[in-house]
Amino acid sequence: MRRTIRPLFAAVLLLAGGHAVAGTGVQMQSPVPFAEDNDIEDNIKSECRIGEQLAEYVKQYAKVPVELTAQAPGGERVLQLEIVDAVSMGNAFLGHQKFTKVKGTLFENGQKVASFKGRRNSMGGAFGGFKGSCSVLGRTVEVLGEDIGAWLASPVDGANLGD
Repeated sequence: MRRTIRPLFAAVLLLAGGHAVAGTGVQMQSPVPFAEDNDIEDNIKSECRIGEQLAEYVKQYAKVPVELTAQAPGGERVLQLEIVDAVSMGNAFLGHQKFTKVKGTLFENGQKVASFKGRRNSMGGAFGGFKGSCSVLGRTVEVLGEDIGAWLASPVDGANLGD
């Protein structure tokens, strides 16, 4: 019964002007850019794909449709997201000590809806000694992607996501 109601409901919304359906999607830039005033080591920026990974994870985990754009998006609902900091200390032998820090603002029709800051840390998890630095940083952006995806479903201004 539920499966027949959802398509019917969506069709009614589309016939009614599509505002409820169109307003649920979010555009964001991919790869997620690094903040202009960042102090992130060049090797992280050049060797690790955390900007691409973060965008893909947000899209994967979001409860609303997310459209990734190559340039700064200009749609009805836009998530302006940037990587503020990323640190890769330690190694497989001494232990990983990594974190990624982000900030984001959701806009609707150019007006700020809500913003957040997020940070996730990782020491590599199970078998961390067998993982490279970029792999461990990838773990931090995956969980941040989950955090941001959940936040998009119910944005709260001033939220602190993650660790």
